Amino acid sequence: MRINTNIASLNAQEANSNTNKLLNNSLEKLSSGLRINKAADDASGLAIADKLRTQVTSLNQGVDNGNSAVALLQIADKSMSEQSKILDTIKAKLIQANTDTTSSAGRQAIAKDIGKLLEQLNNIGKQTNYNGRQLISGADGITSSSSLSFQIGEKSTDMITATAISANTTGLGLTGLSLAVTGTPMSSESLKTNATQFQSVVDAAITQLNVYRADIGSTQNQVESAVRNLMTQATNVKAAESIIRDVDYAAESANFNKQNIIAQAGTFAMSQANQVQQNVLRLLQ
Repeated sequence: MRINTNIASLNAQEANSNTNKLLNNSLEKLSSGLRINKAADDASGLAIADKLRTQVTSLNQGVDNGNSAVALLQIADKSMSEQSKILDTIKAKLIQANTDTTSSAGRQAIAKDIGKLLEQLNNIGKQTNYNGRQLISGADGITSSSSLSFQIGEKSTDMITATAISANTTGLGLTGLSLAVTGTPMSSESLKTNATQFQSVVDAAITQLNVYRADIGSTQNQVESAVRNLMTQATNVKAAESIIRDVDYAAESANFNKQNIIAQAGTFAMSQANQVQQNVLRLLQ
């Protein structure tokens, strides 16, 4: 029997040290809620989970982009809805001017009303913007807006576009009507003649405005569909990341209890290994 080197105690200490490392690792997982807290826990799993996390972040940003795009498109649609009401009113006034029950003075008043309505139609085009971006007309009320592009997805190619819009007197072909009602006051008969001519012009403008609104509506439907799809993808990818990264509390709790029992047993084993050395003293008595 030897007392200089207690091999049994050393073996028990080594085993107990390893058990304590496993116990601390289990506690870290239970306290953080993560199975992977560092690369050493699962190097390949960490790489996959981080890639999935990046994908989820990108998908969620795509959802945010989509929601902002919907708000933008709704602003454009509401503004053109007001312009549509203006055109309806102009059409009604032209019909009013095109009847002999309307006096010459009445037709002159109608011309002024139409001029103001056309001015407001252009003002709506100039004022309609989202974060400074012109939506349905140029800032001058004459040129068209630029086309719109929205990235609704994680890839740079996941783009949804809307065509340029020119919802103003120029784009809607109402320049001639605007000049007619804002120029030198016309005679009663001349205004009546022009009222007949411009009714078809306003009808064409209403049709063109409806084409613009239809494009905005179709784009909005496309964006909303893309957003719903991205939300589903984000949920599924997040679930996949959770399977890899998150800890299973039931399994880890069982593992912790196991390691805790082994640690207690290891402490007892070290105590017994040290106690064996005391038997040597009996030989010296």
